[in-house]
Amino acid sequence: MARIIVIGTNHAGTHAVTTLLENYKEGNDIVTYDKNDNISFLGCGMALWIGHVIDSSDGLFYATPEDLRQAGCEVNMKHEVTGVDYANKTISIVNLVTGEEKIDYYDKLIIAAGSWPILPAFPGHDLENVQFAKILQNAQEVIKKLENPLIKKVAVVGAGYIGVELVEAFKQNGKEVTLINNQDVLNRYYDPEFQIMMRNRLIENGVDCRIGELLTEIKGTDGKVSSIVTTGGEYEADMVLISIGFKPSTEVFKSSELEMFDNGAIVTNEFQETSIKDVYAIGDCATVFSNATQSETHIALATNALRTGIVSAHAAGGKPVPMQGVQGSNAIHIFGLTMCSTGLTQEVAEEMGMSVDTVTVEELIRPAFMPENNTVILKIVWDKSTRRLIGAQIISQEDVSLALHVFSLAIQEKYSVDRLALLDTFFLPHFNQPHNFITKAGLLAMKK
Repeated sequence: MARIIVIGTNHAGTHAVTTLLENYKEGNDIVTYDKNDNISFLGCGMALWIGHVIDSSDGLFYATPEDLRQAGCEVNMKHEVTGVDYANKTISIVNLVTGEEKIDYYDKLIIAAGSWPILPAFPGHDLENVQFAKILQNAQEVIKKLENPLIKKVAVVGAGYIGVELVEAFKQNGKEVTLINNQDVLNRYYDPEFQIMMRNRLIENGVDCRIGELLTEIKGTDGKVSSIVTTGGEYEADMVLISIGFKPSTEVFKSSELEMFDNGAIVTNEFQETSIKDVYAIGDCATVFSNATQSETHIALATNALRTGIVSAHAAGGKPVPMQGVQGSNAIHIFGLTMCSTGLTQEVAEEMGMSVDTVTVEELIRPAFMPENNTVILKIVWDKSTRRLIGAQIISQEDVSLALHVFSLAIQEKYSVDRLALLDTFFLPHFNQPHNFITKAGLLAMKK
C-alpha cells in the first residue's frame, strides 16, 4: 500500500486526486492538504461574476471537498504545508484553524502549490482598496467594495488577460476605468497589429488606456486609495486592481536536490516527475514542455494544470502516460471582440532569436452572398528553416475560436505550414467559404 499525498487542490490538484481515486484507489491511501477552504475555483469566470454576467459563484466550482471525501480521499482543508523532508519522505503541516502542527509521511508526493500574484512593495501598496484577483475570497471582496457608491473610479494595473477582463467587468458596474500597463495590451499573446485592435475596442467602450506607463506610487487619504502615480502622470482612483503577473508558490519546497526553473517553477519531465524520486509537480508551480519552442517553459493556464494533474496521477499510480507538451492556447472575449492565440507570436519568436515568416488572412467568414457575415483575421507564424508551424492568432466579432484547435494540434504534431493548404475541411455557406481562412493561409504560405 502506498500513501500518496497531494499538496494543493485547485485545478491541478483536484484532477490529480480524482484521477487517483478513479484509477488507483485500491491498495493506496489518497491524501490532500490545502490551505484554502474551497477547491476547483474557476478563476477565469471571476470577471463574469464581478461584471454581473452570472449571478453568483455557484457555477464556478466543479468539485467540493466533500465530493473528494465521499470518493475516498482524506481531505485536510485549512492546512498549510510548511516544509518537506525529501530524504525521510515527510511533510510538516500546520492546522490554520487550531494552530496544531504535525508531521505526515508519504510514499509519493504530488506538489500542486499553484501560483500567487506578484505584488511589488511600491509606496501605498498596503492602502485600503488595493485589490488583486486570484482566489474566491479576492472576488468576494471586490464585489462587496464595488457596492460602495463612493468607489467611482477604478485603476487596473496590468493588461494581461485578467486585467483586461476586469476592465470590462468594472465598466459593467458603471465605474470609470483607467488601464495602466508599461507595454501594450495582451502583448505576450498577440502581435502589435492585434494589440492595437483590442486597445481600440477598449477605448471605444470608454476605457482610459495609459499604455507605456509604469506604476510608481499609490496615494491615499485617510488610509484609502485616492490616486495612482505613473511615469506618465497622476490619476484619481478609489480602487486599484493589481494584475501584473503571477509567480510559482514554491518557496517552501526549495532544496539543493530539486531542480528549479529561473522563475521558481519546479522543473519536471513528461511524466511530471521532478529531480527527486517519487516527487511530482503540477499546475502553475511546475514547468511544461512547449511544442512551439521545443523546450521547457512555464505557462500558467488552467488547461495545462488539469492535464498535468492527470499525468502525475497516472505516473504515481504506476501506469505512466506522458504529457504531449503544450502550446499555451488561450482566448478572450471583450466588448464583443473575440481573440484567441496559440504557440508563439512573431514578436516573441524573433525576441528568442528564431527566424520566422508569417501570413495574414483577412476576409469574410462566409461567402459574400450570405446575409449574416463577419470578418475574421488570421495570422500564422512558422519557422523559416523547417517550415514548422509555431503560432497562430485569430480575431473576429464572431466566435471562430474552435478553429484555434486546428493550429494547436498542428503545432503539437510539428506540421509543416504547407499542409494547411490541402487540409480536408467541409464547406457549407452557413459556416464558411470553399477556401476557408485556414486553408487560404496555407495556400498563401506555399508561395513564400
